[in-house]
Amino acid sequence: MSNPFRLALAQINPTVGDLRGNGEIIRKCIRMGKEAGADLVVFPELSVCGYPPEDLLMRRSFITRCEEYVRELAKEATGIAAVVGSPVFHDGAPMNAACILGDGKWRGSVYKTELPNYGVFDERRYFTHGANGQLLVTGGHGVGISICEDIWVENDIVTSQAADGASLLVNISGSPYRSGVLSKRKEHVERLVRKTGLPFAYLNQAGGQDELVFDGRSFILGPDGAILAEAAAFDEDFLVYDFDLTANNSGYQRSVVQVTSSSAARQPLKETRRRVIENEDEEIYKALTMGVRDYVSKNGFTDVVIALSGGIDSALTAAIAVDALGPARAHGVSLPSPFSSEGSVKDANELAANLGVGMVSIPIGGIMTAYDEALRETFTGRGKDATEENIQARIRGALCMALSNKFGWLLLTTGNKSETAVGYCTLYGDMAGGLAVIKDVFKTRVYSLARWRNDSAGHGVIPGATIEKEPSAELRPGQKDTDSLPPYDILDAVLAEYIERDKTIDEIVNLGYSKQLVEKIVRMVDLNEYKRRQGPVGVKITSKAFGRDRRIPITCRFIDQRP
Repeated sequence: MSNPFRLALAQINPTVGDLRGNGEIIRKCIRMGKEAGADLVVFPELSVCGYPPEDLLMRRSFITRCEEYVRELAKEATGIAAVVGSPVFHDGAPMNAACILGDGKWRGSVYKTELPNYGVFDERRYFTHGANGQLLVTGGHGVGISICEDIWVENDIVTSQAADGASLLVNISGSPYRSGVLSKRKEHVERLVRKTGLPFAYLNQAGGQDELVFDGRSFILGPDGAILAEAAAFDEDFLVYDFDLTANNSGYQRSVVQVTSSSAARQPLKETRRRVIENEDEEIYKALTMGVRDYVSKNGFTDVVIALSGGIDSALTAAIAVDALGPARAHGVSLPSPFSSEGSVKDANELAANLGVGMVSIPIGGIMTAYDEALRETFTGRGKDATEENIQARIRGALCMALSNKFGWLLLTTGNKSETAVGYCTLYGDMAGGLAVIKDVFKTRVYSLARWRNDSAGHGVIPGATIEKEPSAELRPGQKDTDSLPPYDILDAVLAEYIERDKTIDEIVNLGYSKQLVEKIVRMVDLNEYKRRQGPVGVKITSKAFGRDRRIPITCRFIDQRP
């Protein structure tokens, strides 16, 4: 290429509300773009304020401050064009904007036209619909800028941008991770490329924000739909690519923002290969790890504590925590009762040794006795039941929270999606904590992730006995999970149909499951909404997680089946 168009994709990890910190990251990347000789550097959706800012957008002062930062950032954009995402006011209305910076000024904006209002998205609550905006012209070529959802509708904005004279299409996104999403993004963008005949750059942010994880994995497709370049997965990255663009013969059919880019001689790019994740278990594990790392660091914690029972859920949670933070920042606590098996205590200690984390043991038998004595008179004439089992869980929860309070450690809960769905968990007991790491991971997937973690290490980090033994809460002699629940492979399959695919009871039964079984599982899910509403947030890795994805009334008598 004699005079290529050089594009830089700044796949950054912003923090919601940290305008100063996000601004410094953006400034640094603009400078990196200039040093690389880029004509244009682009940033993700709402990168100035972080995504999603939720009801901060209700504060006029918040949007005004964001606009002030955009003007300051524009001073850095000399000899290069930059596009940063920010909330702005346009004709007095709040808009989700791609702000075009160049020649030291904020030159114009493209406003998001499609405002998603499903799943975790509530953009119609905050923003006004925009219209197909100006083309950016820099480096001798027109660039069509779109924002996330704008390309996911039937009458997509990019078709008109191509007709209006764009030579390159760029989409800036804040697209949360869910399993399998990358292939859907690529397939969709490939269809747009084949429709327009133009190269396409898709930019996504990286990092964790509350329960959401943004996987990055920005990519560039050529006009034939082939992948030309791809950024890192679950990490920040700065991807620079040279295009051999052909001028669009349509001419510019709409207003343009003309930005001067540097004509200085630039060095040829060195090819840098990013590792592509192809294994779904690895992908999910990386998402969970990033979610823990960013939740801890962005909320001001340094260390975490995990109750290690010797079971598979706490083992996987601990492994993720160590991979996210390092062994020195993760702490284990064993809380054995008279019903804890010798094997489980041994497995918990072996896990801690394998991970290199410190471990303390606080037996709870004496505390259980004290509870029995305190309640003896009140409970006269009533036999032991789930009440006493729940007391054990609540003793453990109270002790773990004591460690959290005393040392400032964030308590990670260890309940999985299967248990959370059917209420096989205890309020103020094993649900107590600040982050539910595997809240969106079905039990069958927990086992799969544990095996992947061991395979990736080349040895049994998670003890083999923990993976192979039959799951049990060990709250009474000989207890097994199957005493109360169907086998997890069946339970998880039914839960996936009901929770993630919104199937009715009859539709699930038609898949070959017993009607009595399906009705029992659905009833358990519906009855335990009140528990889930009181639990901590958890990292989202599926298409429909408990929380903002699935908002079911606690008080509800609707049964989804025909009379």
